[in-house]
Amino acid sequence: MNILQSVLLPLLLLFNAMGSFADTPTSAATYAGSASCTQCHAQQADLWQGSHHDLAMQHADDKTVLGDFSGATFSYAGITSKFYKKDKKFMVRTDGPDGKLHDYSIRYTFGVTPLQQYLVEFDGGRLQALSIAWDTRPKTAGGQRWFHLYPDEKIDFRDELHWTRTNFNWNGMCAECHSTNLKKNYDDQKETFDTRWSEIDVACEACHGPASKHLIWAKKQPGAENFKDDKGLAVVFDERRGVHWQVNAQSGKVERSPLATTHKEIDVCAQCHSRRSAISADYSPGKYYLDHYKPRLLDAGMYHADGQIEQEVYVYGSFLQSRMQHQGVTCSDCHEPHSLKLRQPGNAVCLQCHAADKFDNKKHHFHPADSSGALCAECHMPATTYMVIDPRHDHSIRIPRPDLSLSLGTPNACNQCHQDKDAAWAAARVKQWYKEKPVGFQQYAEALDAGRQGKADAARLLISQIENSNTPDIARASAVTGLSPYLDQANIEVLKRGLQDESALVRSASITAAEGLPPDILIQIAFPLLDDPVRSVRIEAARVLAMVPAAQLSGELLTRYNRATEEYLDSQRINADRPEAQFNLGNFYAVKTQYAKAERAYQQAIKLEQSFVPAYINLADMYRAQQDDIAAEKILRQAIEIAPDNADVHYVFGLLLIRQKQNEKAIAMLQRAAELDLANARYTYVYAVALNSTGNSVRAIDVLQQAQNRFPQNRDILEALVAFHRDAGNEFASQMFMKKLEKLNQ
Repeated sequence: MNILQSVLLPLLLLFNAMGSFADTPTSAATYAGSASCTQCHAQQADLWQGSHHDLAMQHADDKTVLGDFSGATFSYAGITSKFYKKDKKFMVRTDGPDGKLHDYSIRYTFGVTPLQQYLVEFDGGRLQALSIAWDTRPKTAGGQRWFHLYPDEKIDFRDELHWTRTNFNWNGMCAECHSTNLKKNYDDQKETFDTRWSEIDVACEACHGPASKHLIWAKKQPGAENFKDDKGLAVVFDERRGVHWQVNAQSGKVERSPLATTHKEIDVCAQCHSRRSAISADYSPGKYYLDHYKPRLLDAGMYHADGQIEQEVYVYGSFLQSRMQHQGVTCSDCHEPHSLKLRQPGNAVCLQCHAADKFDNKKHHFHPADSSGALCAECHMPATTYMVIDPRHDHSIRIPRPDLSLSLGTPNACNQCHQDKDAAWAAARVKQWYKEKPVGFQQYAEALDAGRQGKADAARLLISQIENSNTPDIARASAVTGLSPYLDQANIEVLKRGLQDESALVRSASITAAEGLPPDILIQIAFPLLDDPVRSVRIEAARVLAMVPAAQLSGELLTRYNRATEEYLDSQRINADRPEAQFNLGNFYAVKTQYAKAERAYQQAIKLEQSFVPAYINLADMYRAQQDDIAAEKILRQAIEIAPDNADVHYVFGLLLIRQKQNEKAIAMLQRAAELDLANARYTYVYAVALNSTGNSVRAIDVLQQAQNRFPQNRDILEALVAFHRDAGNEFASQMFMKKLEKLNQ
């Protein structure tokens, strides 16, 4: 029993005896505390004690603080921080928001293994997480040391990743998933937090929901008869009850009986184990995940083109890609949900379903039995290390594909271990072993990569995955968003079907992809989605349809439109402490030509995070729309001062200078943008066009020919090369690039 339980349990027993629970069968359930659960669920409570959930956040004291606060020092980016104790308090002397050294008291610990972070309290109810963390691993494993979360960079107080800035704010970035029944309580007007929780850690009700009605049922109090079916629980985890996994004699594959029809457990786990944005403030377990969160799709920068994890995206987006999830496997098939440990060690957890003689065999894995290569997870769930020392397994559970590493540059499990070899060696070895190129369940890498790279056959490949019912919905949705640049009369019907798809992810992605369509078509096909049964779909429809003037609507249409619009605005207001949400509000109001509200939102985004460049750019664009180039130039100069190496700012500033007919300065800006972002074909193309339009066609052609080597399938670049060479009198070169263009169009 932990300290919190030892205090609460006697009180709760006393309150129960007095009949103090005020809940009735029709009232909303309330949170009762984990101490009320241990009376009946001692075994589960014992498993939970000491788990990562139990230790997710704790008050800082001699028992919970694992770091060295005996006067230890740590130097980083020219700052030497000192960790010490004063009057029984744990203290750190480090650089504050002004770059100067200050003494801060540690209020809470955060996490436990393999690292522990520490929270410092600031004015306005803010808690900030130190970016210097304690490595809790044994010294023999390289632990028992202070380290910085960005060791290869030099983060100072001006950087958005400094520990005192928005990205290390506990209230908005961390709290929801480290405590139970958390209420952020941000006041947008006062810019303060009054964040509260029911329990400091991830306790019983974080997953099972508020327990007051369950206690009525358990204690047979008046009204208990109303809960005979669900026992008063907010969510009943019964998806594994009576389930059997058996081998199909014909296919040799394991099948679930009965088939899975719900995803309650995965949805509850996903509330925290996913890369997502909150779109409501009233989630509790048992409510539909996509009504309260908007998950990231397989976006470039987040996931590799084949869906493997790249950035820290947690588990949900990966697991949705797996054959296991599609066959009905849930989180607790592999993990004991209270201790969080695997149900069986090593390969045994996989052998709960997979035949040992077929898979836990050298004929399958071709590695010595006692080697890491013989472990299922090493090949099928390769780990990526985040936060310097924290390896996370990819839960898409895929067949290694070194052949895709050769063609697409994606990573593979083979070379993650055999770093002295290349992908060609790994691909050859796999072919030698299995006599054929492995394919596996995930077959959308080529399509997603084509969309990202702007390849000639991108539309065809993306559509093939969108319409493939065997492709996971998260990949189909990602293919839909990738289709956006390639929409034309030939494939618009694909998008229309996507808007009516059974998957909410696909419907939402289809609305996003439709955003650039002509307004009359957009209104026709997207307006019905304002009444979609899923909130994440409705608010995306409201965002995209913001360009529709409300004055053109009346009656029921106007009512539906206003209802969805307010729902979208609410989804951003609950994140008003984040610059991204203020930016979204600014965009919405700017489209509505509510310029005063838009300006306030953009300025608030900048105030929250001075280095949030998109707010500067869109604020400048709003000033341009109002024909105020002086204000636009002023805000862009501020942006360049804040982010001198940001290509987007230079590009937008270059376009502004062109409008002002300051051609020489404009070309310098556009050149800088192209140099800063060599991967952006558009920036190079516009720079070359500007050169050509000012008479420097020789330099323009040179720039484009270099760009064509980097972007061989970019139509804009090829068309410009055809035109520029023709205008320069070089018909041979013009025809050469015309042939390349025609080949792309075949």
